[in-house]
Amino acid sequence: MSIIVNLDVMLARRKMKLKELSEVVGISETNLSLLKTGKVKGIRWSTLEAICETLDCQPGDIIEYQKNEEL
Repeated sequence: MSIIVNLDVMLARRKMKLKELSEVVGISETNLSLLKTGKVKGIRWSTLEAICETLDCQPGDIIEYQKNEEL
């Protein structure tokens, strides 16, 4: 089981830099970078809501489940 974070894709689609998103959302660039690379164990609903509002997207546009195929 894998959770894929597509934050970088949404940032590119909106032509927005991580620094700009961090200023609007009110979360550090470091924490957003950790989220972007999937190195976090969780995310607050309020943070996800603020990111979605800023990027004008749905949570599913940012977070995706990809089933691992077993051989």
